[in-house]
Amino acid sequence: MALIVHKYGGTSMGSPERIRNVAKRVAKWARAGHQMVVVPSAMSGETNRLLGLAKELAPSKSSAAYNRELDMLAATGEQASSALLAIALQAEGMESVSYAGWQVPIKTNSAFTKARIESIDDDRVRADLAAGKVVVITGFQGVDEEANITTLGRGGSDTSAVAVAAAMKAAECLIYTDVDGVYTTDPRVVAEARRLQTVSFEEMLEMASLGSKVLQIRSVEFAGKYKVPLRVLSSFTPWDIDINEEAKSGTLITFEEDEKMEQAVVSGIAFNRDEAKVSVLGVPDKPGIAYHILGAVADANIEVDVIIQNLSKDGKTDFSFTVHRGEYARTVELLNTKVLPSLGAAEVVGDTKICKVSIVGIGMRSHVGVASKMFRSLSEEGINIQMISTSEIKTSVVIDEKYMELAVRALHKAFDLDQPVS
Repeated sequence: MALIVHKYGGTSMGSPERIRNVAKRVAKWARAGHQMVVVPSAMSGETNRLLGLAKELAPSKSSAAYNRELDMLAATGEQASSALLAIALQAEGMESVSYAGWQVPIKTNSAFTKARIESIDDDRVRADLAAGKVVVITGFQGVDEEANITTLGRGGSDTSAVAVAAAMKAAECLIYTDVDGVYTTDPRVVAEARRLQTVSFEEMLEMASLGSKVLQIRSVEFAGKYKVPLRVLSSFTPWDIDINEEAKSGTLITFEEDEKMEQAVVSGIAFNRDEAKVSVLGVPDKPGIAYHILGAVADANIEVDVIIQNLSKDGKTDFSFTVHRGEYARTVELLNTKVLPSLGAAEVVGDTKICKVSIVGIGMRSHVGVASKMFRSLSEEGINIQMISTSEIKTSVVIDEKYMELAVRALHKAFDLDQPVS
């Protein structure tokens, strides 16, 4: 049978009873003949608890040495859940062994709290699988060349699971979460939202980057690069569901050329409330202005999203861009203190009450008029568009935050996303 990787999120590991159910589910797959590798997250809330203790001891501390200790601390959450799951599997009669990231080892760079995976040595894991054991590997962590424990950043357990699946050439990586798949949009906003049977890596990558919280964006990037089939499904279905039924449930994230891919023009509506707009007004319209502004922002490690520059008038222009709302105050201060004095611009203004709404679909490549249909739908609802950003398979608009849910519902209906696929 196949080598399968299961990944379970913190909610799925949130109590001894839930861990016991995870063990029963994994044991079912192992008894069906599959070689099983499991990557669990820390128990729900545990990472926040640990980092909260560090913040209590050093509220404003930030240095490489401090971040190293944060990684040492945060890594213990996954280590505990992995050991507990291995114990639960043994109680189910399954031979099982757990490993921390450094024991595999999963080798990373030395960027503490946001490390990147560089390689995985899977010899030890393969030997255990050949001996009939279920292998549990901590998510979210690895080890650098100096033998320091590192973590991959929040949501990094998804990336760990996909990386392990890629290294071991697993048949599939199943991501078990508290939702039963990827939906056309958030069902809490649109009750008629429909679960997608399949979605392409490109679409999922766009949706993850645009605000969909189902999968961590780096895990989707990794899966697309190494062609690891992903399936998102719920860990709250009964553990003893028929394995063939379970293997086809949820949402399969696969490749565009897959003949079974749903060929809707638009596959989903993504949105992000965590946006803020910054505008530099009265900027001299001359070469190098964009770099002068955004170069300083990039040097401060602030990520910029949508960018727009207005038409020049009397040799002056306005330059606007969006940043994460949490970076808004720092961005405005940076521009006022370090950029404006040398730029000769009039002033910096901003708006923290905006949001971004996006339509995503590989069908947009071969259909005309998709963007105009989006704009017409928003216009009919009296929603003003402040900024626009496009790519081959997505169109994003920045609008007033108070219209977000109205915009999502209108677009979901306009593109018939509430209708079942024929």
